[in-house]
Amino acid sequence: MDELQIQRINELARKSKAEGLTTAEKEEQASLRREYIEAIRMNLRGQLNNIDVKEKDGSITNLGEKYGNKGN
Repeated sequence: MDELQIQRINELARKSKAEGLTTAEKEEQASLRREYIEAIRMNLRGQLNNIDVKEKDGSITNLGEKYGNKGN
């Protein structure tokens, strides 16, 4: 997701509060929000893949392997 898309999300949110959106704008807003949420999820998965936790028993657990595959 690039900066222009984020700006557009914010622009539509402001317009929605101020005067309302047309049907086409509501559809565009929903689509952009879905893309934004997916980008955040991908970023979180990438971060989890780089985090290892040492358990009490001494084993190492990769959080990406532990949590990343749920819901995929």
